[in-house]
Amino acid sequence: MKHTIKMMFFAVALMCSAFTMAQSTITGTIMDAELNTPLPSASVVEKGTTNGTTSDFDGKFTLTTQSNSGVIEISYVGYNKISIPFNGNKNLGNVSLNPDNALDEVVIIGSGVIDLAAGRETPVAVSTIRGKDIQLKSAGNVEFGEALKNTPSIYVSNQAGGFGDSQIFLRGFDQINTAYLLNGQPINGMEDGRMYWSNWSGMSDVANAVQIQRGLGASKLAISSVGGTVNIVSKTTDNQEGGFVRLLGGNDSYGKATVSYSSGLKESGWAYTVLVDHWQAHRKYSIGTAGQGQNYLFSVGYKPNDQHAFNFLLTGAPQWHDQNFSSDLEEYEEYGEKFNPNTGFLDGSRYTERRNYYHKPVANLNWDYKIKDGLELSSVLYASWGRGGGTGGLGRGRVRNDSNGQIDFDQIVENNIATADNGVGNFGDSYLRRSSVNNHNWYGLLSNLNIEMNDNWSFNVGVDGRTYTGDHFRQINDYLGLTGYNDNFRTDRPSDYVLTESFEANPWSALFNFADEDQRYDRDYSETINYVGSFGQVEYKQDSFSAFFQGALSTQSYQREGRFTGRGDGLGKSEKISKTGYNVKGGLAYKFNDQHSIFGNAGLFSRQPFLDNIFADIRYSNRLVEPEVENEEIVGLEAGYRFKGSEWRINLDVYSSTWGNRFLGFGTDLPGADGILGNSDDEFGNYRITDVTQVHNGVEFDFEYRPIASSFSFRGYGSIGNWKYDGETPYTLQNDDTGQFLITDGKVDLTDVKIGNAPQTSFGVGFRAKLTKGLSVDMDYNIYTDLYEFVDVEDVAAAALAGSKYESVRLPAYTLADAGLTYNFDLGSNRMTFRANVYNLFNEAYINQRDAFGYFLGVGRTYNASLRYNF
Repeated sequence: MKHTIKMMFFAVALMCSAFTMAQSTITGTIMDAELNTPLPSASVVEKGTTNGTTSDFDGKFTLTTQSNSGVIEISYVGYNKISIPFNGNKNLGNVSLNPDNALDEVVIIGSGVIDLAAGRETPVAVSTIRGKDIQLKSAGNVEFGEALKNTPSIYVSNQAGGFGDSQIFLRGFDQINTAYLLNGQPINGMEDGRMYWSNWSGMSDVANAVQIQRGLGASKLAISSVGGTVNIVSKTTDNQEGGFVRLLGGNDSYGKATVSYSSGLKESGWAYTVLVDHWQAHRKYSIGTAGQGQNYLFSVGYKPNDQHAFNFLLTGAPQWHDQNFSSDLEEYEEYGEKFNPNTGFLDGSRYTERRNYYHKPVANLNWDYKIKDGLELSSVLYASWGRGGGTGGLGRGRVRNDSNGQIDFDQIVENNIATADNGVGNFGDSYLRRSSVNNHNWYGLLSNLNIEMNDNWSFNVGVDGRTYTGDHFRQINDYLGLTGYNDNFRTDRPSDYVLTESFEANPWSALFNFADEDQRYDRDYSETINYVGSFGQVEYKQDSFSAFFQGALSTQSYQREGRFTGRGDGLGKSEKISKTGYNVKGGLAYKFNDQHSIFGNAGLFSRQPFLDNIFADIRYSNRLVEPEVENEEIVGLEAGYRFKGSEWRINLDVYSSTWGNRFLGFGTDLPGADGILGNSDDEFGNYRITDVTQVHNGVEFDFEYRPIASSFSFRGYGSIGNWKYDGETPYTLQNDDTGQFLITDGKVDLTDVKIGNAPQTSFGVGFRAKLTKGLSVDMDYNIYTDLYEFVDVEDVAAAALAGSKYESVRLPAYTLADAGLTYNFDLGSNRMTFRANVYNLFNEAYINQRDAFGYFLGVGRTYNASLRYNF
């Protein structure tokens, strides 16, 4: 017995000795590859085991492995995981982790209603821009969209207009046909689908991340995602205590100051975050494009337990900015590339005819409820209240200075006074500045129930309800020397009716101070849109295969109410029109291994028309378009390949989108009683064309190279498209002043006419490199070609009637280079960040777009620099 026990002790000792000799000790320091800062609490695990550790506050770690050789995996939330082989004891030194493209780490609440591609196994064509990159590159005197432009099939028309007047095109589709979401809330205008980035000028400061889903995307909602979906995930309530102060300056006296603070999550379950800033500049680039605004965000969260989480968010970006529109090339040649025909001087100060001012507070209340394991409900109740408008001229007394092409406001004031009747002006002799007002109230509820049946099956069902009422009218902003204006336009007023009140073009004043009905003129009407939709999704996934199917059904009603006739038959409430829409889409994906995968998607949308297409003359009449406008039909096909290695990431996509049964309406001038176009008695008409079909085919790719042991990264993208109109389209021409149809059965052949306004071919490359501790540089270079002018239906119709075929005019190709420098350093125990940007580094002159009225020139070289203190 004693001999047996000795043998057992000997065996155990031998095993322990062998185990000890098989162990290795791995050490190192885990760093952020871009900021060169330590990453505390990073995970270090011996692959294939549960043996692991975490890095300390300085990013350092020590791991004793169970085997003498193998692989360790290092990961950190929001960064790419890396695998490093070992054989014996090893000091890895500094191990740099690169940020990844996932959004999980920034969605603190409401993830159930924010449609992110990361939440689905089936991949889609997607790109993600992190909040840090947005704030470094576009939080200043550049548009929010500039942060998105180094993305396949994205084009940002940052023309030399005013602050916030740029447009974003996705796979050749404009903003009307791209769905924009803020924390799951649709934010495209419900009346016409438009996006006005000036209303969202604070997004650069409050965005945690932006995910661009091209094509079908991952969204479950029945929304206008013809080109794709852009998910903006804003800051909510930060779990960690801290804040920052930032000062930023740029060209043309641009200045911006921002301060933010987060309390961090307290033991009581409460937390809050506050951000405020102010910006201003005497111009963006062109003359007469001054701007000023603020941005605020307040978020408070409450998490009483593991089941419930609540978050209330209020954000807004009140602003005003003077605008510049398109002009003829001859005018630019005569007056210079910064020419603006809307501006001039009044009493020695710069003054403009065209100013946009708006304040759109947005509030939402999120509730995440974990009912039980595998069953979660996420809901958001949201509201927005838009107040503001845009100014323009009123009357025929406009005077232009021939020496500089600008408006002579001083002469206008003199003429107004000289021709006034006891200080009261009129349309024929005077000239005033008016405001076209758009006030709206928008409320909505979005709720999603997520059911995880098992490891393979998951389901989502939800509802999406919205109600919107918009008021549209005109009021006087500046009488320019007059004391009143004789409004004899309205048929329900005496011919000597005089307007005497004026209202500021100011976003804060616009919240509560706007004209009562007795001081409104020209038009005064409301639009009410009610929308109710339901959606569902089912997904099946295994280790290498996944599939999903989605469906949504919605009904939308439209009604107009006019408060005076003006012209036409716009008094009272119109008939209520209801339209039903739907979408179905599905996809498959297959993973060959951890690196290679392929996918395919297909979908069909039946989209209700926008309200502005329902009514024949939305401003003045309750009359409906004839024939009745039907739903648009969109068919999307997409396939892709993904490669994700330890250092390389490559995405390749092909797509085909057919957008049929589309309605287009364009205004035109018609000759009056004298039969001669261009005289004072001209009338107004509308071309309306139905069953327009656009076909957008293309291929796109992007890649990124991030060496594990290096703080250098290189990336690139390319998009090659073939976007054309297709087929023969019927059209009508109606005189909107008389209601008479001048053409009822016209035909326009649009086959092979190129789609304009966005380049069909674009390429770009960029890099980021750390030069020394805390100092890094980055640069992006973009090439745009196959850019065509805006296609005007009048020109196409005129060519068809003349027996010829319209040919789209191709605009010159151009290139743009942007460069940046970042320097991080410590001030005491806190971090300081200096950032400098130069846009259009080589000051290239180029044409950005051509619309129906003229050309937009691009913005020349601009710059900014900022200093940020984190505490």
